[in-house]
Amino acid sequence: MPVADAEAEVLVVGGGPVGLTARALLERWGVRVVLAEKHRALSPFPRSRLVNLRSMEIYRRLGLAAGIAAAALAPEYGRVRFRDTFRDPDYATDAMVGIDAPVPESPVTGVVTSQDRLEPVLIGAAGGPVHFGAELVGLTQEADGVVALLAGGGGPSRVRARYVVAADGANSTVRDLLGIGTTGPGAMGGFTTVVFDADLGRWSDGRPAGVYFTAQGMFAPLYPEGGWAWFVPTPDGAGQADWPGLLTRALGTGDEVRVEVSRVGHWVMNAFVADRLRHGRILLAGDAAHAIPIVGGLGMNAGIADVHNLCWKLAGVLHGWAGPDLLDSYPAERHPVAHRTLRQAVANTRLLLRVQDRRREQRSTGRAPDRLELPWSEQYFAQLGLVLGPTYRSGAVLGDCGSAPGPPPGASDGSGRSEEGATRYVPTADPGRRMPHLWLAPGRSSLDAVGEWFTLLTPDPGRWADLAAAPWPIRVEALPGRHAEFCGLRPHGALLVRPDDHVGARWRDGPPTAAGFRRALAGMNGAHP
Repeated sequence: MPVADAEAEVLVVGGGPVGLTARALLERWGVRVVLAEKHRALSPFPRSRLVNLRSMEIYRRLGLAAGIAAAALAPEYGRVRFRDTFRDPDYATDAMVGIDAPVPESPVTGVVTSQDRLEPVLIGAAGGPVHFGAELVGLTQEADGVVALLAGGGGPSRVRARYVVAADGANSTVRDLLGIGTTGPGAMGGFTTVVFDADLGRWSDGRPAGVYFTAQGMFAPLYPEGGWAWFVPTPDGAGQADWPGLLTRALGTGDEVRVEVSRVGHWVMNAFVADRLRHGRILLAGDAAHAIPIVGGLGMNAGIADVHNLCWKLAGVLHGWAGPDLLDSYPAERHPVAHRTLRQAVANTRLLLRVQDRRREQRSTGRAPDRLELPWSEQYFAQLGLVLGPTYRSGAVLGDCGSAPGPPPGASDGSGRSEEGATRYVPTADPGRRMPHLWLAPGRSSLDAVGEWFTLLTPDPGRWADLAAAPWPIRVEALPGRHAEFCGLRPHGALLVRPDDHVGARWRDGPPTAAGFRRALAGMNGAHP
């Protein structure tokens, strides 16, 4: 029989990568979490296929990066290839920078892996209850919390929580119940994923890729031990389609290769951003907040960044060292990034279509060259400016010397004012930016100094030690003097790095008074000194 009630500090709705990551992050902060997922089990479909640099940095913090990489494809699969048919030679290829090999901007490398390999790692990263088959059917906000009604699953029929994180996908029940609209193109067409086994080694061995773009759809290897997926616009009569026959014709291999189809799934590609990310005690994240077209692998990773931004703020409010107003900084910081990510994904799709259109024109003349010049720079598939470069502007970011922040810096601010910075990333320790990766010691990055606390990074730890006082969790870390000038610091200055790796404030010359430091922290955290 279902349990009548359950209590939680946070209810997470949705058991995909974003919801599972939120559960793991919140548990690290000592927050009691209940997760409800309407499906009866984790998805068996590969779905999202790229865990980028930023997400792997977050998973490194959670101790999960090695396990994720172990189940992923080898780094040489961090490449895209363009072919007329799968069995033809490449007419163009490009690397996914930061996936195919390490880059100096990060202590980690992103990976090509399937979502059905990622989710089991994430679900094992926390011990809080997960209720599968529990569909949200009602939400009521009260003065001090939210009451959620669940149907099915054999778990609680009602959950009382202080806050709700809605990570329940593009067709979000939470968003619909709250009446939150969306902005963007919306549904961009129906697609089908066909999961299959076939021996395609003669056309892929020696030329590995995370995805092969062809005129007959996209083909992708799934796992180190084998398996493939075919992504294609859903044809008419899909319910009665001969998928093995369609797939064999699309591959162009005829009777040379035996194809065994194991699963077929239909889905809609959406493109929108929710009009609001916060409704009182309910906060939207992931696809519920922004549905991003798949080209470029930005959608899931943007959702992981959402909850990394959000969870420390929820923990601060719940533990009492932050005020409820801190949660206003979540939409202020992530909403502009969502809009910019959507624009970039749409631009990615258009550029891909340009490649295919140009190749089609060449073939129509009967004089298609062996190679086609791609209409982007060699760094296009990196998009490090978008992944690592956003600058947050909100009440949770102070400027130099603890002052109010200045105007947004332009292309890399995440505001969408310019898409020029999507590819190029220029590391900087300016307030609002992700703390640059700097080696503090062999094998220890500046990002490793950040965790469930605020970090004061300074060349002179002794001068700052007395300021690290309750109620805020603060640690003081030595910044090697060779990095000080790069970070905009003089010998006694310091950076205050938030738990989500973004610089919250910078004192260039030395510490403020104890009272001034407390005022700065209180203001940043929406609290009262």
